[in-house]
Amino acid sequence: MGRVITVGAAQLGAIARAEPRAQVVERMLALLAQAKAHGCDLVVFPELALTTFFPRWFFDKQEEIDAFFEREMPGPDTRRLFDSAQQLGIGFYLGYAELAQEEGRTRRFNTSILVDKRGRIISKYRKIHLPGHAEHEPWRRFQHLEKRYFEVGNLGWPVIRWAFGEHKGLFGMAICNDRRWPETYRVMGLQGVEMILLGYNTPVHNPPAPEHDALSHFHNELVMQSGAYQNGTWVVGVAKAGNEEGVEQIGNSIIVAPSGEIVAACTTTADELAIARCDLDLCDSYKSTTFNFARHREPEQYRLIVERKGAAPPPE
Repeated sequence: MGRVITVGAAQLGAIARAEPRAQVVERMLALLAQAKAHGCDLVVFPELALTTFFPRWFFDKQEEIDAFFEREMPGPDTRRLFDSAQQLGIGFYLGYAELAQEEGRTRRFNTSILVDKRGRIISKYRKIHLPGHAEHEPWRRFQHLEKRYFEVGNLGWPVIRWAFGEHKGLFGMAICNDRRWPETYRVMGLQGVEMILLGYNTPVHNPPAPEHDALSHFHNELVMQSGAYQNGTWVVGVAKAGNEEGVEQIGNSIIVAPSGEIVAACTTTADELAIARCDLDLCDSYKSTTFNFARHREPEQYRLIVERKGAAPPPE
């Protein structure tokens, strides 16, 4: 039978700038209830799931920016998600904008958390690969100011052992643009990760490279399928999709097996749930053969090659 975890990829449709958090949470609660009815152990929501994708606008007043951030988790609007998780006995991944007081100052991160079936936060990740730009670029049809509004994540890529029922597995998290970088998967792969949870908000149009627009869905699948296969892990990628404030965002939420095969997918750009029974034991045949790191990987050779070119060596 293996170590089977039933996962729901809980895609969200567009969120209007004026839509209250409480209303968004209602939509998420409906997806949680659907997931429970289908026997899910875990639900994965998108990046910045509680608000519209606010980095598409340039704000010059800090209070306008901070209105999109959460100062505590759970907070007044999100407490119901945690209570529902506990009542239903279901875990969830949630992406949100985090305002934290650390090192004697206010810090802002693009964050995700993993919450267990008792409604407890058991892991946190802060986005490392921030895309976009830091200054206002009026030539763009819309902005992508993540480099302005967020700091680079400072928690690394933690992999935790979670007992999701009678079985345990190794779980990690990433956010959006992280999925395009092989280091994301490899750092977690080196920790033995068996399932990577990943939310995103991705526009169809890429202002600096519009020639990529027609390939947005292909590239989305390509990076998650290759990351899954090359590290022998499940990957659950979940979108906030649809036409959000005039910007078309891809859906294409998928659940990818360690073989690189897509085993479940959303077919709309609205609120939708895609479900798969994921056997974590399927990771073993890839981790012990083709991608047996201890037997086949040659980190010292990579280091020597990079050093000969005068570049910094890659991380172990």
